[in-house]
Amino acid sequence: MAILNTPSDQSQSGIIRTIKFIAILIAALILISWLNPFVVINAGHRGVITTFGKVNPTVLEEGLHFRIPIMQQVTEINVQIQKGEGDGDAASRDLQQVHAKIALNYHLIPNRVAETYQAIGDLGSVGDRIIIPAVQEATKATTAKYTAEELISKRPEVRDQISQFMRDRLLRHGIQIDEFSIVNFRFSESFNQAIEAKTTAEQLKLKAERDLERIRVEAEQKIASAKAEAESLRLQKQEITPDLLKLREIENQRVALEKWDGRLPQVTGGSVPLINIK
Repeated sequence: MAILNTPSDQSQSGIIRTIKFIAILIAALILISWLNPFVVINAGHRGVITTFGKVNPTVLEEGLHFRIPIMQQVTEINVQIQKGEGDGDAASRDLQQVHAKIALNYHLIPNRVAETYQAIGDLGSVGDRIIIPAVQEATKATTAKYTAEELISKRPEVRDQISQFMRDRLLRHGIQIDEFSIVNFRFSESFNQAIEAKTTAEQLKLKAERDLERIRVEAEQKIASAKAEAESLRLQKQEITPDLLKLREIENQRVALEKWDGRLPQVTGGSVPLINIK
């Protein structure tokens, strides 16, 4: 005797199949989420692949990438420009104590991050493990070539030498310097006092030289003025002749007559002065 499936049985069978499908789908999503075969590398970063702990030389660019679950892990590395600072104590060529503070901007070379990660490991410690030791070594190696005064007067040259030393040192670790500057050179208090005293002495010497030059110029001006006056008197003396003297005498008499008002001079003796009327 044949058994016929009723519509009710068919409906229950469909529901069971649907539930199974949903359960399988959920299980698959959970498995995919747990295995996580896809990885996203954000902008300004690179991905370093390790297969069972071994670093793969291939570097993942920005974007979506596939990895083999369980076997491979991807570490995201920041290759953006970062700021670093370091202090270095050293001695100058004339044995003066020097303290230098250095600031720089740097970034990890993108296509070498796998090499850098393999050599350093935790790249968050680049500053302590790589930058600061490099600053100290570069400062000591460079300041030993200059006297303390030269470190001040030749600061651009000193900065370039320290910068080049650090570029060569950091490049070996896959680190590129973008900007470099010496924030400050600090010396001992005794040296600062000696520099201040020398500066004061030089200023006083310069003032004395300026005063001496001013006095010399004023003396030369007075001598030139006296010479000019003497030359003028000499020329005037050469031009005086008996005829010129006679002419000036006549001119003076004419002026005196023009000023006379016609009155006779008053005398106290009571006598009338004689006048030649011829």
